[in-house]
Order: sequence, then C-alpha cells, then structure tokens
Amino acid sequence: MDLSSDLGTIGIWSAGLHSDDPHLRGEIGEAAAELEELGFSALWIGGSPGLAAAAHVLEATRRVAVGTSILSIWDHEAADVAAGYAALAPSARERLVLGLGVSHTALTPRYARPYSAMRDYLTALDDAPVPVPAEQRVLAALGPKMAGLARDRAAGAIPYLVTTDHTARTRELVGDDAFLAPEVNVVLDTDLGRARDTARSFLALYLALPNYTNNLLRLGFAEDDFKDNGSDRLVDALFALGDEQRIRDRMDEYVAAGADHLAVQVVVPQGKERIRSLARPQWRELAQILPL
Repeated sequence: MDLSSDLGTIGIWSAGLHSDDPHLRGEIGEAAAELEELGFSALWIGGSPGLAAAAHVLEATRRVAVGTSILSIWDHEAADVAAGYAALAPSARERLVLGLGVSHTALTPRYARPYSAMRDYLTALDDAPVPVPAEQRVLAALGPKMAGLARDRAAGAIPYLVTTDHTARTRELVGDDAFLAPEVNVVLDTDLGRARDTARSFLALYLALPNYTNNLLRLGFAEDDFKDNGSDRLVDALFALGDEQRIRDRMDEYVAAGADHLAVQVVVPQGKERIRSLARPQWRELAQILPL
C-alpha cells in the first residue's frame, strides 16, 4: 500500500472506535462498517489503541484502511505489536496502518528520551520475525527531529492537533515523497460563538500537555493564547468551525499546505466522555459535504 497515493483524502479519526467494554463491540463494528460505506478512505482509531482494537475494526470492514492513532510505544511492547501484526489475516494486514507515538510525560511514568525510544522501537519492529513494514508505519511527529524519523524510518507523519502552518513546515521537513496526514478537528455548528465554546471545552485537556503547547509556541502562539482554554486566534487555527463552506475551505487549506490525507475528528458538545463518542449523525453530514 502506497499511503500517499492509495489512501484518499478524507478519513475519520475517532477514539470511539475502540473500547474495553465488550458490550460496545457490536456498535463499534456497525459504525466502522457504515463509515466504510459512506466513502471515507481510512478509519483512524484514536485514544492510544492497541492492535486488538485495529483487528476488530478490520474484521468489521472490507476495504478501508485502518490506522492506530496513536499507539503509545510505552504501553505496547514492540514484540507484542509485531506479533499482533503477524497474527492478522493477510488481507487485513495489508489494510493496517500502524500509527505510533511517544505520548506525554503526564500520561506515562516511563516517558524518557522519546526520540531514542522511538528509534529503538522501530528497529525492534524491523527485527521481528514478521517485521511491520516501514511503508505501513507512520509517526505522530510534532517536532522536527521526529518528523525526520518519520521520513527516514516510516512512511510519514500523522501529527495531532496542528495548524496548516505546521502542515506546511512538516512537508518541507519530510519532503515530497513522505505521507503526511494531520488530524483535523471539526465542529459542525453555524453559530461561531457556540462552536468556539465547544472547541474550547475540548481543547482544555490538550493545553495541559507540554508537547502540544511547546509545539504551538514554536508556531508563533504565545502563552496568552492558552488562557481560558484558548484564544479565538488559537481556536480558529486548530479547528474547522461553522457551516459547510467554511468546513470545506479549511480542508482545502490543509491540503494546499501539503497534506496528502486528513484524519477528521468531529468534536461534539457533550460531557467529559465526548471524545469517546461515535458521532454517527455528524459523520453522515460530513460525507455529504466533503469530497470523498
């Protein structure tokens, strides 16, 4: 699979596509199958999924690419990931995109020397009895060093919570041949004030994580932009907000900046579990307004 040419432009990112609750497996499978039928070209399983979550979505679908976004290298040993990859049926294995990331200091006590740890992890995948091919691996690269590793040791990069400016900078770093698929947050609400409130509620978690705020500072934002869960300037740079035309225009801006593919996450105004929701009505709406 050549990700840059075969994956298509629009995929769906959702942490709701995996759960530890066995009672939700049927609903997740139905949602995945519907997303495939709606025409989305990839399903990105958010929330630090393991290979078992990917295997379930692969089983529920027939054609669509399925990616982990983002499997934490601290939570899943490389040998176990390679064994899980080897255990997949060949037809499912061909559709898997292994998205890897180093997570955050606040989320894992093992966090240390992330660049070296990722480099060693990729070497372990290379050396496994059944290697996970570099062309099926992508890295959650925010900074330039990790972007270089994504270029040299993987198919490319899947950065999370980034602007179009970051997309353009990453394209310059990884070159024309690498796959680049930023995650893009969407709030489908024509009331811009209410849409920004929804975005800020979602953004609060991420503004407490230095990997994200340091990246935003590199992009020219200031500490004041992080106050009160995000300035208008920050929110408008990180989210596609508003009506159909505004959403389409934002997607076009990411593609123009150098993205091959967009992992679109629908943000909905729910409670604290909103990131785990299956936003099926909104996905159907997106399928009507985006070029699938």
